[in-house]
Amino acid sequence: MSIPYKHSLSFARELDEHDPLHSFRSLFKIPQRNGKDCIYFCGNSLGLQPKAAANSIAEQMDNWAHFAVEGHFEGATPWMTYHKQARKTLSRLVGAKEHEVVAMNSLTVNLHLLLVTFYQPQGLRRKILMEKGAFPSDQYALESHLKWYGYDPEECIIEVEPDVDTNLYSTGHIVNEISKAGDELALVLFSGIQYYTGQLFDMAAITKAAHGVGALAGFDLAHAMGNVPMSLHDAEVDFATWCSYKYLNSSPGGISGIYIHEKHAANKDLNRFGGWWGHNEQERFKMKKGFDPTPNADGWQLSNAPVLLLAAHMASLNIFEKAGIDELRKKSVALTGFLEFLLRELNKDDETVQIITPSNPEERGSQLSLFITNGNKEVFNAIQRRGVIADWREPNVIRIAPAPLYNTFQEVFQFVEILKEELLKLASIKHG
Repeated sequence: MSIPYKHSLSFARELDEHDPLHSFRSLFKIPQRNGKDCIYFCGNSLGLQPKAAANSIAEQMDNWAHFAVEGHFEGATPWMTYHKQARKTLSRLVGAKEHEVVAMNSLTVNLHLLLVTFYQPQGLRRKILMEKGAFPSDQYALESHLKWYGYDPEECIIEVEPDVDTNLYSTGHIVNEISKAGDELALVLFSGIQYYTGQLFDMAAITKAAHGVGALAGFDLAHAMGNVPMSLHDAEVDFATWCSYKYLNSSPGGISGIYIHEKHAANKDLNRFGGWWGHNEQERFKMKKGFDPTPNADGWQLSNAPVLLLAAHMASLNIFEKAGIDELRKKSVALTGFLEFLLRELNKDDETVQIITPSNPEERGSQLSLFITNGNKEVFNAIQRRGVIADWREPNVIRIAPAPLYNTFQEVFQFVEILKEELLKLASIKHG
């Protein structure tokens, strides 16, 4: 049910008063600007620090000091199995079974490891399909794997074009491009949410289309993880990876994670790069030759887990466990809906601020991308000086991402008022 929004600060305060997640803001460190809490709308780049993170890391520092090497097996959180504590929440966030997920490495490292397994070209079936304008790391990873096999990326990467007028991608068009590639297609690799426009892709439809032509389907969930509910297992998505430092608030460069559908995860014969921590847990310390992968997502691990990164990760995952992704999604839809309403009010007289993110809440997450007509970075710099921390993307887009764990409806209202004032200032200067 849509909320009948009103353009007033008192209405924003009322929404905050009735917000069941409002108290979660107190669990985070809010940066200060101009002597007060900033308006932090940059959780799509780096989430705020949970207050519990420092204690969580300190606990592991104490374990290191007290137990030293025996910390792998002693204490309340033995390091040997510490990574397993993340399973329950991670599996709920992506809609998977617990043995299909594991926290490990960083996103692009994981993407390379997964491509070793899931990009297996044979004969004419060697092409990869992705969205045009995907995040550069994904493009670079795919290029390098194609070159490894001796293929020309220009010939073997199919880039699905967005609609010229909207800069968005139609699911029907994506499915048609997959169908057109047919038996030449080995892999579809898409974002869960497009980083530039904030568009949420229909992962189930894309996966079904890929499987329909005999290809595999994987997703980069950097902007989807902790942002929207997912159902990777039921959609039969083959694999996915994500970062944890955006909506998951798990420290700069924090630990990544992977999902592998159980039909693959249990298959010990799949190609992969082997490592000690991916080896059969029961046999690991026998130090024998011959890699015997653990028959679940753990079998893709290489090295023992970075405990301090996991400690920061667990501090945030505990918050997600308490809040619940479905409740977070409800508030996210309300926050972005209020933001969209206020921006459209701002645009009553002209289209100074164009929202290039889909208007349908089912097709977006917590982010609205704003194109400032006839503007430049002056507007962005002006709102930054006034305590709004957002994100600028060339050539002329400001990404605004109100995160439901710590952002408020009052902040959304205040941001739009600040933006309106700065746009008026800029217009008056230009018309001198």
